[in-house]
Amino acid sequence: MSRPNTQSMKPATAAKKLDVYLPATPAEFQENAITRAELAALQADPPQWLQDLRKHGPHPKNLVAAKLGVSIAGLARGGVSDALTTEQIEQLLADKPDWLVAERESYQEVLREQRRLKAVRAQKARGS
Repeated sequence: MSRPNTQSMKPATAAKKLDVYLPATPAEFQENAITRAELAALQADPPQWLQDLRKHGPHPKNLVAAKLGVSIAGLARGGVSDALTTEQIEQLLADKPDWLVAERESYQEVLREQRRLKAVRAQKARGS
């Protein structure tokens, strides 16, 4: 990779932009700054390690939460504190533990309320 400069980013930032779990990336990726050009190249033509991480995980919490249909706080309430693999996520979806069912229902309620409030604000903005 390259040395830090104004056009480079920390590995954690690059991992976030790539939607991968930093500790699961290769040591070379974790230990070096990544330039914008290198990030663009990784996005355009992902190497095998990146393809494997995206497919099998472990996945960062934001992706785990999205795949399970819950919030990140819901993961914590459910006792999920670590990154999960695709297989572990699929197992949770198949088993449907009580906490997951409750958190999914709660998250859907929150999303419905957000949509309702957005519609109310849009209605007010139109002056009706």
